[in-house]
Amino acid sequence: MTSTGHPPASRPEPLEREDFTDFLTIPTRWMDVGIYGHVNNVQYFSYFDTAVNRWYVENGILEPANSQQIFLVVETGCHYFSELTFPDDISAGLKIEKIGSSSVIFRIGLFSGKSSITAAHGRFAHVHVDRISRRPVPISERKRAILSRLTL
Repeated sequence: MTSTGHPPASRPEPLEREDFTDFLTIPTRWMDVGIYGHVNNVQYFSYFDTAVNRWYVENGILEPANSQQIFLVVETGCHYFSELTFPDDISAGLKIEKIGSSSVIFRIGLFSGKSSITAAHGRFAHVHVDRISRRPVPISERKRAILSRLTL
């Protein structure tokens, strides 16, 4: 039992490539690697952010400098299974677990090179907000249709 009186949560297993809908290649950089010789854990969140926001831009959902509505991260998490290193190309797999009225939850998997299972996977919960007020704004039908391409 944990200190809260609940049984400990079971550790998730790595995911496979077929668990994702779209992929983006991200090269590791020398500066991503720490003194232990592998990609530093904080960089995994940078890869998540890069993959999701690049997908938004490439699919016409976001123009970072001009969009009236933007997406802000309100929750994130990551499970680590094996090390990523430099030099390597990471394959970032994307899928959407849920689209709400003003939110979207992404599952992101990071694969080392051609590996068939995730070195790490995590989630990003984004809220669609007005750029100026930072208040939630409903996701338009056009954006919802584009986002739904990533649901399984």
